[in-house]
Amino acid sequence: MGTIDEIDERIVWELCREGRLPNKELAERVGIAPSTCLMRVRALQASGALRSFHAQPDWASMGLPIEAIVAVRLKAQARAQIKTYAQRVITLPNVLNVFFLGGADDFLIHVACSSTGQLRDFVATELSLDTSVASTQTNIIFDHLIGVEHMDEGGTWGRIRDAVPGQR
Repeated sequence: MGTIDEIDERIVWELCREGRLPNKELAERVGIAPSTCLMRVRALQASGALRSFHAQPDWASMGLPIEAIVAVRLKAQARAQIKTYAQRVITLPNVLNVFFLGGADDFLIHVACSSTGQLRDFVATELSLDTSVASTQTNIIFDHLIGVEHMDEGGTWGRIRDAVPGQR
């Protein structure tokens, strides 16, 4: 697939807001025929522009009310292990996301835990005791707002992509 046009952007936008949206309703929202919409969704998937569809669980209702972001800095001599570290950490229980960063910290690790005690133990045993880790800093998440759930309908995606910081 070549460049993504405004209709494709709106399709992606609507699917980000509601991944289980039926094709007929999706087509109505973006103003195209259902057959055209289905073809475009398949083309977006084939091109890799639309990689997957995800559920957004309510972790607290699943017994994991404590979410945190743990910043991890690796030791200088462990830099060669960055990829293997990330691959190991993403498989740990409680880990939801791993972000590899440029900057002072090497990783941000998003976790969900049953209690602050479980969070403390996880950071102390699974992260801090790793011989490649220089330091960790844990930040508890009070609330998590997801951007696409709070923006207006249709067409905003292009404005996000083309936005100039400070000009709203």
